[in-house]
Amino acid sequence: MQKGTITVSTANSMELVDITARIEKEIAKSKITDGLCYLYNPHTTAGLTINEGADPAVQGDIVKALKKIIPFGLDYQHLEGNSPSHVLASLFGSSVTIFVENGRLQLGTWQKIFFCEFDGPRSRKVHWRVG
Repeated sequence: MQKGTITVSTANSMELVDITARIEKEIAKSKITDGLCYLYNPHTTAGLTINEGADPAVQGDIVKALKKIIPFGLDYQHLEGNSPSHVLASLFGSSVTIFVENGRLQLGTWQKIFFCEFDGPRSRKVHWRVG
């Protein structure tokens, strides 16, 4: 089993950042050819997801839809004022698992791995394990 951490810097309050190439690089360095890649995000106002990465408009559409689905003007009680970010993080989840075969992530043709920022801009971490 190999493990490590990557840092993700976000520039907007809400955005999806493609981290696929960075994770592929870590897998290549690990020299593990077959197993599972487990990614974990230790932040309560961010998430991880796998979705289409071929058309960048998809990420913008997801953010636009999320802003419509989760009300930002509710009478939230959390004093920090970022309750919608916590709700979004709960909906997306904090981890993803991907099969690794022949040293490559087994993602679909259009799939990419995205770090989902809901309370940025910030510097974030994603922990990975391959084995």
